Amino acid sequence: MSQPFYVAPEQVMKDRADYARKGIARGRSLIASTYANGVVICAENTSNTLRKVSEIYDRIGFAGVGKYNEFDQLRIAGIRHADLKGFNYSRADVDGRSLANQYANMLGQVFTHEMKPMEVEILVAEIDEEDSAKDQLFHILYDGSVSDHTGNVVLGGDSDAIQERLTAQWAAGGELGTTLKMLVSSLAGDDRELVADDLEVAVLERGTGRRSFRRIEGDELTSLL
Repeated sequence: MSQPFYVAPEQVMKDRADYARKGIARGRSLIASTYANGVVICAENTSNTLRKVSEIYDRIGFAGVGKYNEFDQLRIAGIRHADLKGFNYSRADVDGRSLANQYANMLGQVFTHEMKPMEVEILVAEIDEEDSAKDQLFHILYDGSVSDHTGNVVLGGDSDAIQERLTAQWAAGGELGTTLKMLVSSLAGDDRELVADDLEVAVLERGTGRRSFRRIEGDELTSLL
């Protein structure tokens, strides 16, 4: 009887993590940042139909990098979870923290038990209607690791270099135009220039009623840049 092939669990986890990171790194990056009136999310995305950034619920936005079909499945699952919770209890009971934990559980289960991990990083952003200090940015990795960030967060691609450029110029509480220019210059670096057609931009704005999510496109985006 032949001896079964054995691979140490540590090596299996390392191989899965390397596989997921390589897949995510092939994609283009995304930045989310707080600004004076909420949260702005800026992604490098040349497609007019495939969206990296979307609305999940009142005051809650979603963004993903990596394999589109995988993070779009997570987006749909998040919408269903939020709608069901809001219907059964109250719309005020739907919050970004619980949604981020739900995503972390889903990604952790796939990473641990499935042969192939999901090649995604996702962001859950939530604004507080009254206090900007309570705005939240949750970054969830392919293995289910979740972290909350204050101010800004970079996902996917060459995130370390982009975060370094962003940190060097970032300031809290700026106006939308100023903050957006800063995000775009951080995404582009010194050797490229990104224009409106290269970008997907959306905001979660305070003071707009129940629906705070809004896309910034066309002439408005061009004027802000």
